Amino acid sequence: MRLDDLLGEVARQFEIDGEFAGAAPYGAGHINDSYCVVFRQAGVPVRFLLQRINTRIFTNPVALMQNIQRVTSHLAAQAKGEPDCDRRVLTLIPARDGRVWHVDADGGYWRVYRFIENARSYDAVESTEQAFQSARAFGRFQQRLVGLALPRLNDTIPDFHNTPKRFAALEQAIASDVAGRALLAKPEIEFVLAHRSIAGVLLNANLPERVTHNDTKFNNALLDDATGEGICVIDLDTVMPGLALYDFGDMVRTATSPAEEDERTLSRVTLQFPMFEALVRGYLSSAGGFLTKQEKEHLVSAGKVIAFEQGIRFLTDYLAGDVYYKVHREGHNLDRCRTQFKLIESIEQQEDRMNRLVRDIEA
Repeated sequence: MRLDDLLGEVARQFEIDGEFAGAAPYGAGHINDSYCVVFRQAGVPVRFLLQRINTRIFTNPVALMQNIQRVTSHLAAQAKGEPDCDRRVLTLIPARDGRVWHVDADGGYWRVYRFIENARSYDAVESTEQAFQSARAFGRFQQRLVGLALPRLNDTIPDFHNTPKRFAALEQAIASDVAGRALLAKPEIEFVLAHRSIAGVLLNANLPERVTHNDTKFNNALLDDATGEGICVIDLDTVMPGLALYDFGDMVRTATSPAEEDERTLSRVTLQFPMFEALVRGYLSSAGGFLTKQEKEHLVSAGKVIAFEQGIRFLTDYLAGDVYYKVHREGHNLDRCRTQFKLIESIEQQEDRMNRLVRDIEA
């Protein structure tokens, strides 16, 4: 079956009125397959986002979709009455059998979101205002989920941000060296071993559990085309219990450097202090009311921990033969790993100044 025919067949299983008019790949995500599908409704083309969930990564897609359904319903209730409230939260389109997912004949799991028009994500931050707006959106996301009713959300990927376990997995990958790449990654392996103390910083800080996004890279916040406001948080597959600082740390990791995640010219990878300041101010403007003193004191450490963890993950996947992340060239995961470690070096060079900033903002 041609891809277009498959996508049309799957999309028709959801409660979408009108005639299927086509589909095309959408976005640059590493994990799921995403498509923009178009239906003609009363002659007008209307877009939707159709996604096939990667069940190799998310082994319990039902639990994942239960989380997303609970979270989006709660956020929609919180946003009710606000301007553009239907654009501030992802909206799931139910399948015709009443569930919010569809299972195809081959066992593939699919979902559909209403497409949020007149807003976009950016792979790299272009201004301090963008950094401020994205951080404010992620902080608001956390703040509005503080009151999410029990039961506790499902752990879609257990120990997702358990950095010591990520470190242990890397050690195993180094020892087994199944792809024969350990020698090619010798400098990166030495960097990890020299910085191993970073791994336990957040987990040993006795921070409270929150409902968190757990993948707050800069391009997971949509910015309004007209106003530039951070209007909606997307990519909710990893929303589950976690530490608030996992989210802030990933903002630092993805929004403070002008370089892309797989940049090969490492001199371009650096923490830009004005971007960090914008993140702190934006995040605390929406999340500062519920964060504890101890959480605020670890904001700077969070950036190092999450960059370290992500570098470990890229390096582990490289040593394992590129089995987790999509790669587009030889050594792609190793390039990604190197940018994370270069960012850590830049943070370490500015760490005292960064901590002073946080204290001054909170004073």
